[in-house]
Amino acid sequence: MPGWFKKAWYGLASFLSFSSFLLIIVALAVPHWLSGKILCQTGVDLVNATDPELVKFIGDIYYGLFRGCKVRQCGLGGRRSQFTIFPHLVKELNTGLHVTILLLLFLALALALVSMGFAVLNMVQVPYRAVNGPGGICLWNVLAGGVVALAIASFMAAARFHHLTERVANFQEKLFQFVVVEERYEESFWICVASASAHAANLVVVAISQIPLPEIKTKIEEATVTAEDILY
Repeated sequence: MPGWFKKAWYGLASFLSFSSFLLIIVALAVPHWLSGKILCQTGVDLVNATDPELVKFIGDIYYGLFRGCKVRQCGLGGRRSQFTIFPHLVKELNTGLHVTILLLLFLALALALVSMGFAVLNMVQVPYRAVNGPGGICLWNVLAGGVVALAIASFMAAARFHHLTERVANFQEKLFQFVVVEERYEESFWICVASASAHAANLVVVAISQIPLPEIKTKIEEATVTAEDILY
């Protein structure tokens, strides 16, 4: 059985892995990966709007990996509409890259559970095989954190190099053309970053758990026998 010191750190490692699992689920469910301001370029050109009037043609958009929302401002007030990525909008995006991001995050869910299982195993017993010990915990956390980081990098590439927001904003628009004037990453994106950070923190936790504690030795007093003790 591992000592209380290692049990505490392995317990923390399992908690961090499970937290990463929950964070990824939240990031998948909440449609707030990216938001931005979209300018109705068609409306601006029709009325030849100047700088002070441009605010009337700037709407909002936010979306996640499965759905999103858009507010169009084309000079006649805001019009709110919701949309889903599947099954039609994904065809306008880089389909392969978008599906890859989802597959990576689903894989990260499985790896997070495996890393938690290894931490629990080390908390309740000392594994016979070294691969199931601290080295195994580190291996699965490196894989899980690396997969999440790869998904994050893929999403950033899609947003930056494939003009993701502009494609989403102009989906099924026949009369108006929208231009993205501002973009920012939202909470779901940063939740994924936190998930990857949890696995990185687990590496530190496992390293700390291997620090040997100093042994506490109790001083044993030597018994002295005198002649008087022998008489009694």
